Amino acid sequence: MQIYNSATGKKETFVPIHEGEVGIYACGPTVYNYFHIGNARPFITFDVLRRQMEREGYKVTFVQNFTDIDDKMIRRANEEGITVKQLGDTFIEEYYKDAAALGIRKATVHPRATEHIAEIITLVQRLIDNGHAYASPSGDVYYRVSAFPGYGKLSGQSMEDRQMGASARLDVETDKENPADFVLWKAQKPGEPAWESPWGMGRPGWHIECSAMSMKYLGETFDIHCGGKDLLFPHHENEIAQSEGATGKPYVHYWMHNGFINVDGEKMSKSLGNFWTVRDISKQYDLEVVRMFMLSAHYRSPIDFSKEQIENAFNGLNRMYTARNRLLELEKNAEDKAMSEAEEQMQQRLAGYEKHFDDAMDNDMNTAEAIGAIFDLVKDANVNLNADSSKQAIAAALKSFKALTDVLGLVQKDQLEIKEEPIPEEVMKLAEERAAARKAKDWKKSDELRDAIKALGYIPEDTAQGQKIRKA
Repeated sequence: MQIYNSATGKKETFVPIHEGEVGIYACGPTVYNYFHIGNARPFITFDVLRRQMEREGYKVTFVQNFTDIDDKMIRRANEEGITVKQLGDTFIEEYYKDAAALGIRKATVHPRATEHIAEIITLVQRLIDNGHAYASPSGDVYYRVSAFPGYGKLSGQSMEDRQMGASARLDVETDKENPADFVLWKAQKPGEPAWESPWGMGRPGWHIECSAMSMKYLGETFDIHCGGKDLLFPHHENEIAQSEGATGKPYVHYWMHNGFINVDGEKMSKSLGNFWTVRDISKQYDLEVVRMFMLSAHYRSPIDFSKEQIENAFNGLNRMYTARNRLLELEKNAEDKAMSEAEEQMQQRLAGYEKHFDDAMDNDMNTAEAIGAIFDLVKDANVNLNADSSKQAIAAALKSFKALTDVLGLVQKDQLEIKEEPIPEEVMKLAEERAAARKAKDWKKSDELRDAIKALGYIPEDTAQGQKIRKA
């Protein structure tokens, strides 16, 4: 498999540290709310990476954390009048619900930051002991960026860049040696949850959590670390500095980052009113359609979330479901007989589609091309398999189809759920008036109301069962 390594800026052949095994760490959510469409992309992307690695015979240890202590969580818990732990427990459960609806499998391990305080404290102390970190008089502990010459090697952001950025902000942290230094341990403020440490009561900084948890489950050096492009700096850069500063060993061999998501051509943001949580989207679309949408573009490319793109994804996924269900019906009624010569030749084509799929996936996870290989298989099956085909030939096509769609996490249900958007109250009111006008045989008013309904994007249909309203 060829992987684009963010650390080198080029595709590289994946070579595991331990033959036949691969360790992957994926940054998970901060659990203070439902996760949004931007979070969903890395969760889906790297779930597929894991599945393809397993298809190729690797034993995969896949670790995805939960950040269950940070400023946002403390603020939200205070607003809700609950503890941070209660907030975290709630949204971890909600994460699992939305992730399952997106077809995302549970990780091998889902560590929580608050359950790894001992490992975090040990790592921070190790950095202090070797001169890479220092405790301030206030009880905060900072990473000494100047002690790590390799700082910036992942992102290209130098220590000087970080110093300038930090200096340009109104920085209330006055006890740093250097504006570029970042926090490893935060001293407790009134009302905040905290844990005992050698530097007083406090809690971990964001970056140190991932270093401690990844190294606990995958070792001091592991194969692949992945996440959204937005995490490349400073989060992943700081993870490297912390981890390598503590161990003196390379932290990760391959870094993978997915591209951004825009909404209708604009960057997603709450201020623009185009901020979508996965839970919001689930009210309008089967979330498997969202998965199909995500995988229809290369994971490193930016992608635009729009109604048109979602409809395209629905149509493509529905075509897959139709083909799969047709094959299942054919198989159920097929005669158990020897394959014909034409069917034998089809077996070779099926192997070709699988090879095309694997070649695409091995080319830095080109899921868009891999989906194309599945559609080639679908077209072949639709044209060449019918009620006269042998059970063996139909079963072989189904087996190949399932092997490939399972890697992408698609076509996993009996049928794709079609969700109808609720008809607006304004339209329903006009429809009721139109029904009354028709009952009174006021055809002029009925026609006027029909036109008013059409102007709002809906069409009234008069059936034997009465008036029905559908979206135009």
